[in-house]
Amino acid sequence: MLSQLQINYLNCKLECSCFALLIVTFILTLIFLYFWSEAQNDYNDFDWFNFGNLGFWFPWSVVLLVVAAALFTYIALLLVLAVCLLSEGQRLYLHWSHKIGILVTLTFSISATAVLSDVWSKEWTTLLLSFQVTAPFLHVGGVSLMTLLSWPIALHFFRMNKRVRQVALLSLFLAVLFALYLVPLGMYSPCIKEKGTLGPAPTLFGHRGAPMLAPENTQMSFEKAVESGGEGLETDVTISYDGVPFLMHDSTLRRTTNVHEVFPNRTDAPAATFTWDELEMLSAGSWFLQRDPFGTASSLDADEKVQVQNQTVPTLKEFLNLAAQHERLVIFDLRRPPRGHPYRDSWITRTLEVIHNESSINSSQVLWLPADQRSLVQELDPELQQTSGDPASVEELQEKHIVRLNLHYSYMSQEQIRKYSSVNISTNLYVISQPWLYSLAWCAGVHSVTTNALHVLKKLERPLFLMTPDEYSLMWILTDIVSAFLITAIFIFHWWRERGLPFWSGSRQVNENGPYSKFRTELSDVWSISSISVRGEIRSSPLTPNLPTISEEPPI
Repeated sequence: MLSQLQINYLNCKLECSCFALLIVTFILTLIFLYFWSEAQNDYNDFDWFNFGNLGFWFPWSVVLLVVAAALFTYIALLLVLAVCLLSEGQRLYLHWSHKIGILVTLTFSISATAVLSDVWSKEWTTLLLSFQVTAPFLHVGGVSLMTLLSWPIALHFFRMNKRVRQVALLSLFLAVLFALYLVPLGMYSPCIKEKGTLGPAPTLFGHRGAPMLAPENTQMSFEKAVESGGEGLETDVTISYDGVPFLMHDSTLRRTTNVHEVFPNRTDAPAATFTWDELEMLSAGSWFLQRDPFGTASSLDADEKVQVQNQTVPTLKEFLNLAAQHERLVIFDLRRPPRGHPYRDSWITRTLEVIHNESSINSSQVLWLPADQRSLVQELDPELQQTSGDPASVEELQEKHIVRLNLHYSYMSQEQIRKYSSVNISTNLYVISQPWLYSLAWCAGVHSVTTNALHVLKKLERPLFLMTPDEYSLMWILTDIVSAFLITAIFIFHWWRERGLPFWSGSRQVNENGPYSKFRTELSDVWSISSISVRGEIRSSPLTPNLPTISEEPPI
């Protein structure tokens, strides 16, 4: 049968294991929270992805962010409290409810990260790009955190009586610390550049207009994009069953029209199977007020809300005429009609007919993106700006007479952009809506971006993060020097104190039988006990306060 001291020893080991699990949970939750917060640029895509799979609209992205932030805050508070207790040499006891809370948080973080990595792996590229902006500040934060942690680490280092464990603790701490100190040597950011080398801000293309201010792919949305200062307009084109090219991003009408009310039996039918007369019967704006995809509908005044309700599905002709009127560039994806459609094989020529014969736009304003029958299109209209979504070699692009690349922002590379730019091939990146991502594109020399947030990005007068190499070197070197000085001072202080050397006159030592305080890391159950005489009931344990050393031997 185990003695009381052995039971206490086992309990102590259990609490130490829980503390280690708390640290692991904190790290994993922090990683997931950072990952998801940096993915905000694509929240709208995530929510519509879920809409397509679940059949109803809900802002899952924001809910996930709130849950992640709440769980991280909870774990961070537990960890801060535990570190404070350890800093005072107190015994840790984690209530069973918090043990369950830690396990739930750990399970959530691992599961959410695994699922998102599987269905949305490209967001890890976004995470890596974010380091090009946030790494300097993460470095300062990480070094500051290690400096704060040096206090409890130094305390326990000098109280340990096993040399092996002292060496292990100090080695781990110094390894992490020096890794943080040297991180800036391997950091790259296009926003660390010499003064005077920053190019002009990328021009802005409204992604389906201004979808934060009006329903996407509507006349109102494109008018808002022009008002917000967009130099170009982006859209998606589908051809109706009777040959009228119209604007619609999805293959069906379910998401952005009231087709479920007008044609309840054709809700999931391909948009190209509707005639133009049928399409004119649909509302293309009411969904915007009902679902509020960007949380911006409340910013509209009463007249604008009425205008939203009256939006209909626009034709390609109307879109091109609006662009011609305001002298804006246009770029569009062209969806090929399904099999059995009357325009299945003539979709390219039908679209060109609208550009040449039915609209007032100049061909030079059109960035021609469809790759199908490109050579035929060039023969029919050499003035169209041939645009490709394939980051091929320079030789291949020149052979196809490509003058612009339209790439996802994950392809962002300053080296590649410069290479294409050297042969007069400009680069457009889509879809960039967060200021930090736009700042990065600006620093990298991108010529234009497609965005949902014209009204936000247009206000940026300079990149959010911009430093010269000398300024950055000074920042990280000073951070490391100050940190090293403080950590050295903390270790000297604890070495001095543990050996009973006075720092000032009148200082005294607290003996083993003196007052002590006992704390539990229960957020609702923290108490203090003082002036208790200890007569043998309390023996040395790994976290008994006010002892010159920590005994780590199990009781016999």
